[in-house]
Order: sequence, then C-alpha cells, then structure tokens
Amino acid sequence: MRFMVIVKATPESEAGIMPSTELLTAMGQYNEELMKAGVLLAGEGLHPSSKGARVRFSGKDRSVIDGPFAETKELIAGFWLFQVESLEACIEWVKRCPNPMLSDSEIEIRQVFEAEDFGEAFTPELREQEQRIFEKSRQS
Repeated sequence: MRFMVIVKATPESEAGIMPSTELLTAMGQYNEELMKAGVLLAGEGLHPSSKGARVRFSGKDRSVIDGPFAETKELIAGFWLFQVESLEACIEWVKRCPNPMLSDSEIEIRQVFEAEDFGEAFTPELREQEQRIFEKSRQS
C-alpha cells in the first residue's frame, strides 16, 4: 500500500523560516532510515504558499489565485510517499519522525489509490494508457 504523508504548514513555514542545521540533520537521518527499510518512494519540502498559485475550476472557466493563502492549517509544507503494508505501519513510521517544524505541527496520512480501487471503470485500455504515460515520464 502506498501512502501520501503530508506535512502541514505552520505560520513559521509560511513565513519562509528555514529549518536549523540540527533539524535538517535529524530529518536526513530519518529519511535515510526510511530508505534503508524500503519505505521511502519520494519526499520533498515545499516553498511557502506566497510563491504558489491555485487554479479554480468552474465548469469550463478557469481562474488563477496567487498565493499566499490565508488558512495555514489547510496548507502543505512538504510530503513523503511511503510504501508499507498497512495504515498502522505508516502511522508507526510517522511517529518516529522528528518534529518537522519549529513549533507544534501535524502530519496527515492519506492512502494513494491503486488501479484495483477503480474497479471495472478502469478498463484495460485506460490501464495501458496510464502505463505508457508513466513509463514515458520515468524516462524523462
């Protein structure tokens, strides 16, 4: 099972306050432990929302909203993609993580959809198309 492990933003991360050498070292050690255990598929930190944008969809219309965004509790400061056998295993790995922020913080865990989750709607043709797309993106 794959899980998106989402590091929620804090006022400090949104202000662009960078982590200390001590925190970067601790996170590096944690990431190395994840990699050695075969859990880590991907992971990155994100710039504050002031450097981002949102695209809002309304029917065929699109509008762009430039950051920053007001609700810090709804923002993401970084993520990992884990591959583990269960939600419980993912939770155990997340509990081992150093606090990723200077102040109190929160990490959200969400399971990633797999092809089987879509049932018959995900036809063999759609599966082949997805496989071609991801093979090409990995080659880039």
